[in-house]
Amino acid sequence: MAKVTIDGKTIEVPEGTTILNAARMIGGEIVPPAMCYYTKLETSGGYCRTCIVKVSKGSEKDPRPMPKPVPSCRQTIMDGMVVENITSPEILEARAGVVEFLLINHPLDCPICDQAGECSLQDLGYEHGKMKTRYEFKRREFEKIDIGDKIKLHMTRCILCYRCVKVAEQLTPGRVHGVVNRGDVAEISTYIQHAVDNEMSGNMIDVCPVGALTDKTFRFKSRVWFTKPVDAHRKCDTCSGKVRLWYKGEEALRVTARKDKYGEVEEWICNECRFDHKKTSDWTIEGPSHIDHHSVISANHYETGNALAALKHDIAKQQKQLEGNDMKLKEGAMNPNNQ
Repeated sequence: MAKVTIDGKTIEVPEGTTILNAARMIGGEIVPPAMCYYTKLETSGGYCRTCIVKVSKGSEKDPRPMPKPVPSCRQTIMDGMVVENITSPEILEARAGVVEFLLINHPLDCPICDQAGECSLQDLGYEHGKMKTRYEFKRREFEKIDIGDKIKLHMTRCILCYRCVKVAEQLTPGRVHGVVNRGDVAEISTYIQHAVDNEMSGNMIDVCPVGALTDKTFRFKSRVWFTKPVDAHRKCDTCSGKVRLWYKGEEALRVTARKDKYGEVEEWICNECRFDHKKTSDWTIEGPSHIDHHSVISANHYETGNALAALKHDIAKQQKQLEGNDMKLKEGAMNPNNQ
């Protein structure tokens, strides 16, 4: 086990744990953002640099600071390490620079993008971005193409995080797409258009952090904050069958995998569950999905009953604590000799 201090909070973690995962064990605001790292995808991370942190103390054995910011998704913990994330002004400035680089070619078309409301880059743009860009050259542009009968690729929005490539390498029977060319003309592509055709290919849509890969069956049907996410499951021979249904009224507009608080898929789902079963009768409904209250999706979300119950529980707990303090004060007043 190794001890690490991140923004003043110390935790003991197993050897080999990365700074990013150690921060996630602590939780809260100190967790660095991640656009390319994905827990369930091996060798992911190290591409986008949004998770950079400052290591002000290397370890107990070698307390020298690391000379430059390091990607927290790749740097492993050493015993006694001290890390600065949101407490370091230089890291926040460097991260703003990384976001500016990501937005050089990524169009600010959030009003017409299906990923709006679920986009990590949109959040980073508002948090670290700037109103004006210093980039004066023509942005790269690509035609929209179909890389499968259900998947639309809008390469103009792609930030080359490689997540979809990792899915194709590790989850599907055979990879038929990847990154072709290099430099400012690098792009995600297939050698033969419409070539992506396997039972788990839809997961590429879920892992995409921006609106580059979208579900053709859902495109332009509704804004995500007008839908109501519900957890459901069915018996499936290919995958776990545990999904999230996105309702608008009585109609399920789309089916996705369930995601955790860091936007990562909990369990992969197959294309049959994703595209072929959009009737309520096909599923066993478990109840409203838990949505973080910071998300626009939580607006008018009918998980309010659960939130209200949790609030009542917290209030009751506080009332008991206050009553206990009153009793102690009364006992102290009745027995002054005990003070």
